[in-house]
Amino acid sequence: MLAQNIKFTASVSKNEVATGEQFEVSFSVNGNGDRFTPPDLNGFQVAGGPNQSTSMEMINGATTVNASVSYILVAVKEGDFTIGPASIIVNGHKYTTNPIKMKVVKGKPVPQNRAQQQQNGPDNNLNVAGATDLSKSLFLRTVLDKDNVYQGQQLTLTYRLYTRIGIVQTQVTKMPDLTGFWNEDVKTTPQAVAQWKVEVYNGVKYNVADVKQIILFPEHAGNITIDPFSMDFVVRLQTPARNIMDQVFGGGGYEDKKYTAKSAPVVVHVKQLPEAGKPDGFVGAVGNFAIQSTIDKTELKTNEALNYKIKVTGSGNIKLLKDLNVNFPVDFEKYDPKVVDSIKEQVTGVSGTRFYNYLLIPRHAGDYKIDPLKFSYFNPNTGKYVSLETKPFDVKVAKGVAETNVTSLADKQDVKLLDKDIRYIKTGDAGLFKEGNRFFGSVSYYLLLLLGPFLCLGAYVYRGQNAKYNSDIVKVKNRRAAKIAAKRLANAHQQLLAKNTAAFYEAIFRGIYGYLGDKLNISYADLNREIIASALQKKGIDLPLITRLEDTIDLCEMARYAPVTHISEQEVYNKAKGIINDIENEI
Repeated sequence: MLAQNIKFTASVSKNEVATGEQFEVSFSVNGNGDRFTPPDLNGFQVAGGPNQSTSMEMINGATTVNASVSYILVAVKEGDFTIGPASIIVNGHKYTTNPIKMKVVKGKPVPQNRAQQQQNGPDNNLNVAGATDLSKSLFLRTVLDKDNVYQGQQLTLTYRLYTRIGIVQTQVTKMPDLTGFWNEDVKTTPQAVAQWKVEVYNGVKYNVADVKQIILFPEHAGNITIDPFSMDFVVRLQTPARNIMDQVFGGGGYEDKKYTAKSAPVVVHVKQLPEAGKPDGFVGAVGNFAIQSTIDKTELKTNEALNYKIKVTGSGNIKLLKDLNVNFPVDFEKYDPKVVDSIKEQVTGVSGTRFYNYLLIPRHAGDYKIDPLKFSYFNPNTGKYVSLETKPFDVKVAKGVAETNVTSLADKQDVKLLDKDIRYIKTGDAGLFKEGNRFFGSVSYYLLLLLGPFLCLGAYVYRGQNAKYNSDIVKVKNRRAAKIAAKRLANAHQQLLAKNTAAFYEAIFRGIYGYLGDKLNISYADLNREIIASALQKKGIDLPLITRLEDTIDLCEMARYAPVTHISEQEVYNKAKGIINDIENEI
C-alpha cells in the first residue's frame, strides 16, 4: 500500500447546468483513507448525499479498496461558481482534489427559502449517537381523516410512525381505550407488512409507515378525546466515522438505544343528529344506504313456510343497525330474523350488505298484503335525512290439510309446534333398562367418583412444579437459547438456498447475537464485542472459541455491506452452527 500510487480525484456529471437542474459531483480514492473533508458547496443546494460506494478485492490476504463519495446538487442561481477542493488523509499524507469550475445559465427558478432549506438538507448527524433529539427523529402521530363529524358517522383513525433512524425492535405498549366510540379494526391479510413511504413533514423528509388503522363511530355528541398511543423501540444510531472506510460501510460503528414514543392526544368534535326532518321510525342509520325486499312465493297453503328477505346495502354504521320495523299480517306467525353480514372493513370505511331473513307461517286462509318497509338514514355528506321504502307484496293463502304438519323448509329451519298440535310418536330405541342394572350406584360409578379428586390433586402439584421451574426468566431464556437460535439459523439456511446473500448474512448475525443475548442474559441493545468476550470468559469458554466467534461476527458485519469472495456462504453457515453448538456444550 505504501508503494501504491494514490489518486484522489473529483469529477462532475456536467460543467454547465441551468438553474433548477440536478447534477452529480463525485470524489474517488484508490486506497484506505481517513478524515474525509467535503468541499465548500456554496451556491448549490444539496438534493441528495453523501452517497457512498466501494469496490473491494482480496488477493492472498491483501485488500485493495476503491471508494467514492458523491452528492446530488441543484444549481440555484446564474453565474460562474467553483466547487472547492475536498481533502483526505491516506497513509499519513494529505491529498486534495482540484477545484471544479461550474457555469450556471438561466433555467427554472428556485425559491431562495426552499433552496436554503434543501441546501442545509436533512440532519446528516441523525445517525450519530447522542447528536440529535430522538423525539425529532422518531415519533408517532394520530391522524384522522376528519375530526368534525356527526354522531354515528364513520371516520378513520391512523397511527403513523415517522422515522429518520434505523429501528431494530418495536413493541406496542399502550393502546387507547377509545371510550365514546364503537370501533372496528381495518382488516389486513396475515402476510401484510408495513408499507414504507417517504413523506415531508414540517419541511423534513421521513420514512413513514401506518402502524394501525381503526374505523370509529362516535356514540354520543360532544368533544371526545382520543388518548395517546405508545410504542417502545430499540433504535440503532451510528457512531462518528473514523475514516473513509467507515463512511463507506455506514459509520465507524453503532449503538443501540431504547426509546419510547407516544402520540399526542387528539379531539374529535361530534355533532348531534338534527331533530329537524327526522323521520318516524328512524333506527340510527348514518351513512349512505339502499334497501330492497323479496319473498320466495306469493301463493301457498296454511302452515307452509314463507321467507321474506330484506337486503340493506351501503357504507356507514351498517353493523349498528337495530331491528327493522316490519309489519306483517296478524295471521302470520313470525320468527326472529336470521341476520347474515357480508361486510368489509377498509381504510375508506365499513361497507357491504346485511341480509335479514324472516320466516313466516300463515295459519289461516285468505288474501293478505305485506306492507312496504319504511327505512330512513342520515346522510352526513348532505346533512339531511333520506327515507326509503320497499315494495309491497300480495300473498294468497289457500286452505291446507286439516292436520298440522311440520313443513320441510329449504333453509332447514324447524318450525315450532303449537301446544294444541299433535306431537309425533317417538320411534326407535326408547332407552329402557332393567331394574337394578344401572350404572348409578355401581362399583365403576364410585371409582370414577373418587378419580376426580386425585386428578385435581395431581394437576395442582404439577402446576406448582411447572410454575417453579419457569419462575426464573433468566434460566428460561438460557434453556431456550439454543432452540431459538436453531430457528433463526433455519431462516438463514432458507436465504442461503434462495441465494439471497445480504439477507443470509443478516440472519446469521441476528441469530448469533440473539443466542448470546439469551444465553448470557444481556439485552440486545447492550451487546458488543467487548461485553460478549468478557461474559464468555467468565463462563469458562476457551479463547480459541471466542476468537472464532469474533471472526464470524466481523465477517457477517463486512458481508452486509460489501461482497465477500474468500469464503463460501455454506462454510459461514456451518461455522455459525458449530460455534453455537460448542458454546452450548461448554456452558
